[in-house]
Amino acid sequence: MNDVDDHNEEQIDYFTRRPLPRMTVDPRGETPYIGSQVDVLLTAGRVAPEDRVLDVGCGLGKYTLALARRGVRVEGLDLTPRLVDSLRSDEPTLVVHLGDVMDPPEDLRGRFDVVTGFFVLHHVADLPAAFAGVRALLRSGGRAVFCEPNPLFPGYYVQLALTPGMTWEGDGGIVRMRPAKLEAAAAASGLVGFTTQRFGALPPAVVNRPWGAELERRLEAVPGWAWGRAFQLFSMRVAP
Repeated sequence: MNDVDDHNEEQIDYFTRRPLPRMTVDPRGETPYIGSQVDVLLTAGRVAPEDRVLDVGCGLGKYTLALARRGVRVEGLDLTPRLVDSLRSDEPTLVVHLGDVMDPPEDLRGRFDVVTGFFVLHHVADLPAAFAGVRALLRSGGRAVFCEPNPLFPGYYVQLALTPGMTWEGDGGIVRMRPAKLEAAAAASGLVGFTTQRFGALPPAVVNRPWGAELERRLEAVPGWAWGRAFQLFSMRVAP
C-alpha cells in the first residue's frame, strides 16, 4: 500500500470505529446551523433546479438530504462502505455511490453540472488528486463548491481537544485548508475562477436558538475580522 492508500484506510477506520453524532441526520429536522451552510453554498455555486449535483464525502447524508429537500437533483459519493450502506438503507430513494473522489468511478465521470462537498477536503490525502477527480466528474462548464473549516478560527482546535473520538490524525487536515494551497491544486487540475468566502462565527448550540442567527448576522457585520470567521467556501469552475 502507498501513503494515499494508508491514509484512506485510516480515514475509513476513523469514521467506522466511533459513534458519529455530529454527522447523524437529526430526526427532528434540519437545524438553522445546517441550513445556513447549505444556503450559502447553493448561492455561491449558482445551483439551478435543472443541475445534476454530486455531493462528495456525503457520509450519513446530513448535508446531502438538506440539498435534496431544497429540490436539488443530488446524488452522494463516499469512501466509507459502512456509511454508504447506512445511507442507502435509511434513504432508499437517494442514489449513493461508493468511491474515492481522488479516483472517481468511471461511470460517474463527466455526468455532473455541480460537485459539492461539506467538510470533506480536509480529510483527503492528496488535494491535487482530489481536484483532478472533481474535474473529471464535471461536465463542460461545470462548477464545484466546498465548505471547509477556516484554520485561523480557534474554535476548531478547542473542538478537537474536547470532543470524544476526534483526533488530530483524523481531522488535522484543517491546517491545510489555506486558500492559496487549494487554489493552486484546483488550477493544476483545470479548475479556474477560484474564490473564497468566509462566514459564520458561532457554534450550533447558539445558532440554533431563536435569536442565534440574528446574533451571528450582527457579528458578521462587524468589520475587520473576516479572516477569522469559522467557515470557508471555495468556489471554482471548469476552464473553458
